[in-house]
Amino acid sequence: MKTGKVTLIASAALGLTLSLGLGGCAPHPPADPDGLGQITPTEDPYADFTLPVPANLYTAWTAPDRSTFSVIDVDLPGYAAPPAGSGYGRYFDQEVTWIQCGGYECANVLAPLDWNDPDAQAITLSMKRRPSTQTPALGTLFINPGGPGGSAKDYVSDYSSTGLEQYDIVGLDPRGSGDSTAVVCGTTAQTDAYFDLDYSPDTDAEKTLLIAGAREFAAQCRAGSGRLLDHISTIEAIYDFDMVRRLLGDEKFNFHGVSYGTYIGSVYAELFPENTGRMILDAAVNITDKEGVSQSDGFELALHKWAQWCAAQNAPATGATPSPSPSPAPEPTGKCSLGATEAEVIAALTAFVADLDANPIPVGQRALTQSYAITGLALYFYFGADYYEDMTQVIEYTIATRDGANLLYAADLLNSRDTNSWEPMAFAFPAISCLDGSDEGLDASFAGWKEDAQRAPFFAGFMGPNVTCVVWGTRPAPQIKFSGAGAAPLLVIGGTGDNATPYQYAEWMAEALESAVLVTRDGVGHGSYDAGSSCIDKIVRGYLTDGTVPQDGTVCQMD
Repeated sequence: MKTGKVTLIASAALGLTLSLGLGGCAPHPPADPDGLGQITPTEDPYADFTLPVPANLYTAWTAPDRSTFSVIDVDLPGYAAPPAGSGYGRYFDQEVTWIQCGGYECANVLAPLDWNDPDAQAITLSMKRRPSTQTPALGTLFINPGGPGGSAKDYVSDYSSTGLEQYDIVGLDPRGSGDSTAVVCGTTAQTDAYFDLDYSPDTDAEKTLLIAGAREFAAQCRAGSGRLLDHISTIEAIYDFDMVRRLLGDEKFNFHGVSYGTYIGSVYAELFPENTGRMILDAAVNITDKEGVSQSDGFELALHKWAQWCAAQNAPATGATPSPSPSPAPEPTGKCSLGATEAEVIAALTAFVADLDANPIPVGQRALTQSYAITGLALYFYFGADYYEDMTQVIEYTIATRDGANLLYAADLLNSRDTNSWEPMAFAFPAISCLDGSDEGLDASFAGWKEDAQRAPFFAGFMGPNVTCVVWGTRPAPQIKFSGAGAAPLLVIGGTGDNATPYQYAEWMAEALESAVLVTRDGVGHGSYDAGSSCIDKIVRGYLTDGTVPQDGTVCQMD
């Protein structure tokens, strides 16, 4: 996420009053005026409770071209009556019941749809836990893989807990995503039509179709989700996180977030600095109003690093096969047929992708379009250098055979499309992104696209402008000027060759957050923990387990 301007990662005018903080104070005990252990009941021990709101905001972005749709009540999966009781106490006094789920423990709790109205509609929050196996116990470590909309519950299964066995590892799917009450949009066919659009229009007619298609998608999400679309900002999700922290009995909020997860952590530190525990912000996003570096710059850098590697290949092949790869793959040659130099490799790939604009490759009832090809390539760059050979073989095979199945499959994985349906992240991703971020309208978006394409001609040029959020059907959330004043040390980690969150974002985050310590991984790929640098892994585990804060500016190499 980027505050102020919308940046999409694949890593809210709430009107609330400034307050004591949701997690900063324990439940108010009933009065005992005589001191005799006789409790005098009160009507509502939370009657004076108020919610924290961002104190400093950016106001420059007007979002002038957002769509306006009528809002109807929709009965969504996970909607429920609020818990017994009244006011905030009905949520803060919930019991958490864990049940076995595939070798882990799972639980659901309720939260207000609108934190301003705790006695109205409730939504469901779903989480999964890997219980601690060593003592002394360190409490809960919340984790989030990014997105926005990535399943934190699924991440529990993949997260490397080696050295962190004293923690209960908990993945809580944020509101609007995963197994929590999730955003609902159109049918599979309608969503296919949206993703089939040409996202880098070359003519006025294509531009008109793109804008119309984005507005139609926004209308489908509003019709399918109703009022939920207005209440899935990260600010409101943070109220959920702190409520769950309280319910689990943790004094502090310990957290490891990747990509968009670093935005979750930053917002938490801004709203609940006194409750912030040990926090890792890995693959930092842009939380400032600084410009001049876009996500496409990160992908362009990754493209050039791969092209350098590709042109230098002369050694025998390792025998690796493409992954993902639903179609038969060619035998590896150990060489790159795309060119003898970096420039030649990029030129060959550019020519192939450019041709797809007029000549998409049929794949069953679908087609590998230019936009899908860019998305498929982007997936491989998330994985870093370990997948260079796989990606090269897929590109060579696709060009040689005009079989687009492998690259389309990779695009579907990144877009969250299953074989015949769309997964929740396909809808949560734009819905949360567009509510969290603001913009300056369509003209500014197209102008920004042209500027980005001058720096990143391949990825910015083919990815196109951000039209989806510019015409989205909600008003933006408050745009926070971050400082995190009063928070515990925040470990901000950036990779010098991160494709999705350029390294400058980590530098900017570390500058903005007063207690931040910057750690750098010198390498490619998205995210640094458990990504081939034992130096990074040692720092992360050391801080989470015993509070060891590394020196600011520490640089780690890949193993």
